[in-house]
Parts: sequence; C-alpha cells; structure tokens
Amino acid sequence: MTRALDMPHPTAPLGRRLKKWMLARPGVARLGVVILLFIAWEIAARFFVDRLFLSPPSQVFTKIHTVFETRGVPAALQITAWELAVAFAISVAIGLVVGLAVGLQRFTYRSFMPIILLLYGTPQITILPLFILYFGIGPASKIAFGVSHGIFPIIVTVVAGVQNIKPILLTSARSMGASRWQTFRWVIFPHMIPSFFAGMRLGMTGVLLGVLLAELYVSTAGIGYFTTLFTQSFNPTKLLGLIAMLAAMAIALNEMVRRAELRYSRWRND
Repeated sequence: MTRALDMPHPTAPLGRRLKKWMLARPGVARLGVVILLFIAWEIAARFFVDRLFLSPPSQVFTKIHTVFETRGVPAALQITAWELAVAFAISVAIGLVVGLAVGLQRFTYRSFMPIILLLYGTPQITILPLFILYFGIGPASKIAFGVSHGIFPIIVTVVAGVQNIKPILLTSARSMGASRWQTFRWVIFPHMIPSFFAGMRLGMTGVLLGVLLAELYVSTAGIGYFTTLFTQSFNPTKLLGLIAMLAAMAIALNEMVRRAELRYSRWRND
C-alpha cells in the first residue's frame, strides 16, 4: 500500500511534456483559442440566435464571394484602403516629428505634453461634425479624422521612447562631433524602436477606427457605407463577411509593421 502511494503518478511526466510542448509552440494555443471561438459562434448562431441577426461562420465564409459580387463593394474596398494608407502615413510622419520635438527638449516637454495628453483623452467622435464642416463629406474628412485618432498614440510612445534614452549617450555623440542626423540615426532611433513601433500599431488601430467611424456617420462610399447598408437591410452574412475583410486588412497592416520592427531591431539580438 505504501509503495503504491510512493510511486509517481503515471500521467505526471506526460503533463509536463505537454506543457513544455505548448510553451515551445504558442501559435498552437493561439490557433486553439480561435477554433474554440469559431465553434462557439457556430453553435450560438445555429441554436440560440435568430439567423436574422447572426449568421454562422460556415455560412459567412462560404458566401463571402457574394460580398465581392455586390455592386460597389470592390470600389469601396479600394477607397477605404487608400484612405487608411494615406491617414496612417500622415499620422506616422507627424507623430514622429512632434514626438521628437516634444521629447528631446525639456521645455517643450513640460509645455506641450499636458496639452497633447488632454487632446488624446478627448472623445473625438464629438468633434466629427467639425471635420465634416471643414473637409466636406469626401475622402478628405475620413483621412483627417483617421489622422486625429492615429497621431496621438504615436506621439506619446515616441516621447516615452526618447525620454528613456540615457543622457550620456547623447552627450557622447555630441562630444564626438556627430551631426543631428547622425545622432538621430545611430543613437536616438535604435533606442526608440520598441516604443515607436508599439505606437505605430496603436496608431494603425486608431486610424482604422477613425476612418470607419467617419464612413459610418457620413459617407456615400467606402466600407463604412456598406456596413450601414447591410445592417439596415438585415443581411448579417454580408455584414460579417465585410467585417472579415476589415479584419484581414488590419492583420495585413499589423504584419507589415511587425516585419519592419524585426528588420530595424535586428541589432538587439546580435
């Protein structure tokens, strides 16, 4: 009896091996969570929710081609993608310049950082009518509203990254005769890469949110317009298919930013 109690549990080594295998392959756990979510969605849509309001994922993905066949949707995807690209590029350019200007100087940091945080915390949906008034109902208002959502995360993270640089590094670069560009290229930029790219990811999400909100409220084209159209016509299959396209677009943009981050931060692993 005592021998049986002293013997290790036969499943313990298997559990440890399984845990070690899962830790070495986080993508498997991530895929498992996605599959469980799709299964829950499928069960809920088929047995608990009216098909008028929610379509099962099997139906959404098998009929996603009908979204492309809808008149105006391909052109709407191109318009929204163009608005996202322009708004994101403007947000990164302005956010990087303003973030460096505010973060590198103590006076500008103390003077303007509270104002930036105040604007960042303001619910910008409340000033959407001003964007429409100034820029009209065309693509310009969507781009401007997307920039207003994407610029502040980039500014804040760039400032945080610059503030974390050790002052001795900047002093050493200046004492060795480095120009401003050389100081930025070889000292500032490498040390602000993690925070800068984190800000780009947050800014990308903000740009996507701003552009789609502007299209939802006032637009005659773009994905937001067709989102409203499919919602009002109680067509959840096409609506969820359109949302799946938006998710794919966001994943593609995030992957581009991730690859750029890996390229420019490769020196950290050397």
